[in-house]
Amino acid sequence: MAAENYQADIHNSDYEAEYRAKKLDARGSINIDGRKLESLNGLWNFAPDLYDSCRRARWWSACQGAEKKAPGMNKPESSAETRMALSCKPVLGSPPEDWDFEAWETMPVPSCWNMERPEYLYFEATGIYTRTFHYHSQKKDERAFLFFEGASYTASVFLNGEYLGSHWGASTPFCVEITGSVQEFNRIIVTVDARRSPVRIPMDNTDWFNYGGLYRNVCLLRTGPSFIKDWFIRLVNGVEIRADISIEGDAAGLELEIPELNIREKLPVLDGKASLTLKTSPRLWSPENPKLYDFTLNLAESNGEDGAGGRIEDRIGFREICTRGEEIFLNGKKIFLKGICVHEDHFKLGKTTSEDIIRETIRDLRELKGNYLRLAHYPHDRRFSRIASEEGVLLWEEVPVYWAVAFDNPETREDAENQLAELVIRDRNQAAVIIWSVGNENADTDSRLTFMSGLAEKARSLDDSRLISAACLINHEKLMIQDRLGENLDIIGINEYYGWYDPDFEKLPKILNNSKPGKPVVICEFGAGARLGQRGTVDDLFTEDRQKRIYEQQTETFKTCAYIAGTSPWILYDFRCPRRLNRYQEGFNRKGLIDADRKSRKPAFYVMREFYEKMQEP
Repeated sequence: MAAENYQADIHNSDYEAEYRAKKLDARGSINIDGRKLESLNGLWNFAPDLYDSCRRARWWSACQGAEKKAPGMNKPESSAETRMALSCKPVLGSPPEDWDFEAWETMPVPSCWNMERPEYLYFEATGIYTRTFHYHSQKKDERAFLFFEGASYTASVFLNGEYLGSHWGASTPFCVEITGSVQEFNRIIVTVDARRSPVRIPMDNTDWFNYGGLYRNVCLLRTGPSFIKDWFIRLVNGVEIRADISIEGDAAGLELEIPELNIREKLPVLDGKASLTLKTSPRLWSPENPKLYDFTLNLAESNGEDGAGGRIEDRIGFREICTRGEEIFLNGKKIFLKGICVHEDHFKLGKTTSEDIIRETIRDLRELKGNYLRLAHYPHDRRFSRIASEEGVLLWEEVPVYWAVAFDNPETREDAENQLAELVIRDRNQAAVIIWSVGNENADTDSRLTFMSGLAEKARSLDDSRLISAACLINHEKLMIQDRLGENLDIIGINEYYGWYDPDFEKLPKILNNSKPGKPVVICEFGAGARLGQRGTVDDLFTEDRQKRIYEQQTETFKTCAYIAGTSPWILYDFRCPRRLNRYQEGFNRKGLIDADRKSRKPAFYVMREFYEKMQEP
């Protein structure tokens, strides 16, 4: 009798084990650059699921797909016929009567739910997204994939009553094949869990806002039975290309064409791999001349025809980045990284962004006379690296191994490595990206050293054509740069706030004089807070006057240190942060050189601009 009365959704505390067992990760990554995609953005039905009932009670298993197309199939409808056509077939254990998709509110995709309803501002639990879509194959033996560019933080995907898999990580892309599950009319359900956790990447204690939701694009990708899964084109003793091909049936031939370089070459495909190195000398990409070449990759099927999804048309830039001693060289020329940090945070959209916002950010960097951006503290929208490559902006990209993550937890390390792999695979064809960063402000413990040196090794295994860095540590007793992780890095990043968190500014020149890093150092954070319009003396907290004074002290000190190869003050814009609660911050970190309105400049902005403007290129 006890077994007959058992209700798993009530009594099974480890219900998530079912979902952990089927992971969507970098092993299934598909490069979507240069492909034809079908957007699934728009209004989805949405409901907060504070008890995670959709997964706990397996609500999704009752949704076997729609039997016919109803009018307005992606709009909320009130008719019983429409709801019947689009909702779930009744099965044993089906959801309760209060589950009524078309009666749920709508939520834009992409968006952060925090910004769509006042009551969701601090909502940190699971939200259920659902919509229908219509599908007809366009070619024989067509394959279909759902692609998600960002879901914060854990996303579980269900289609027509089938569980497809779960992804961990708010800011990296993932996809899942639906070829065997997609029907003419389809019901997709995605649960997105935004809870913070000490074993996640990032952990539960951060210094930015925890936005939730399907906040980046969702799309459908169609391919033929064989298709180009990924490729990596770079400059190594000429132009080198490596490609991964998903092969079904007979082997296919791959052709690379770069018309402007007179390249048209066939690559042999063996066991799904293709590679070739060509002796050629392209014009090199740089901030002054962001040269991009049109290229085509074409995968022909065994009958000689182009396969669906087998033709890629995109643009690529070629450049070299390296270090020698304590200096950074771009295309053989010494370069100083004149930059600033930026969060993916917008006063209206949260972490959701647009091409216009990205280009406005780059225009503000140009006004600052900068050439580089540190995209903190997680992977930003994939469009950023593409636009930066077009515009000639250098990028530092990083994964959110931030503060005291669970370095001893194997699942945490797996999460970090996967997010790093998904980022590198996504952006390694973008000339703008010159630095992969593996962490920020982590205590120098043995477990941290093992964890993060492993990440550095992972990044190099995926892409050894870029530099590896991290925000490292200062020994505050010896007053010197000292961090064991530095041995595993190409560039040592340093965050320091002398004059602000530590008011004794004189420590900074002592630290710089005492240190002999033997590698380039980028001061990847420094600065001070200021409320826009707040005036006072240089000793008053959160005044524009004090922020300006600290920037003057910092920049004058940097001029005296030869091994500093770049700076990126914290931060370009004020951003939302719930731990910042004093009268001047009111839920925002006010260290921005520009207010949260992204328009109003503070006086320190012009101090930094003058520093960059007067700096002579080596």
